[in-house]
Amino acid sequence: MRNAFAFIAPHWPAPKNVKAFVTSRERGGSTSPFDHFNMAAHVGDNPATVAKARGDLQSFIGEQHPLLWLNQTHSTLVADSFTPNIEADASVAFNSQYACVVMTADCLPVFFCSEDGDRVAVAHAGWRGLADGVLEATLDRLDLDPEKTLVWLGPAISSKHFEVGDEVRQRFVEQLPQSFDCFEPSPFRLNHYMADLYQLARLKLAERGVDQVYGGAFCTYAERKRFYSYRRDGQTGRMASVIWLAD
Repeated sequence: MRNAFAFIAPHWPAPKNVKAFVTSRERGGSTSPFDHFNMAAHVGDNPATVAKARGDLQSFIGEQHPLLWLNQTHSTLVADSFTPNIEADASVAFNSQYACVVMTADCLPVFFCSEDGDRVAVAHAGWRGLADGVLEATLDRLDLDPEKTLVWLGPAISSKHFEVGDEVRQRFVEQLPQSFDCFEPSPFRLNHYMADLYQLARLKLAERGVDQVYGGAFCTYAERKRFYSYRRDGQTGRMASVIWLAD
């Protein structure tokens, strides 16, 4: 039977019991501007349609792995138990009792797992989260040897389309001088820069000794048929990035 939705699976050497994917907008029940598989209940979509989409997603994963939906606020808070709608922008799991999930539409979803397949996590990392330390907070909660940590960078807006002000650039450069190279002068406005979220995340992870980092080849802004993009469309849906430990 055909799935009710389409998704993108990570390309990373994760253990077989680690399951993960990002939903796309290619098919589903939502109508414009949320077409077709919107996961967010807070963006103006029909609540019944969102509930149906979330139900389809849960059925695909399996009821034995309930989805831990978060109240995301661009924070560095990390959930480590099944507390639905808790304020957090990342979650970790040390068993198969629930699935970790974050929603994005340009921000960077960052997947984590151990080489041994005994723990997983996913974080919602826009520029604020990256600057404030959401990846570091997630790594702290995972409590893993950096050399045994695998990371996959999911679909996010690329540097070609992500313009930020100089204050954003200065904030990162003050933290990590090498992040200077993650910003190019904007061709659109003076004193603005095109920021590379993927490379900023890699630098943040490298600072913590994590070098098994994969992904980073998508652009949510450019790939209109596949991904939601808040920068491109304003009112739009959200993708779900999900990771869990299979039984």
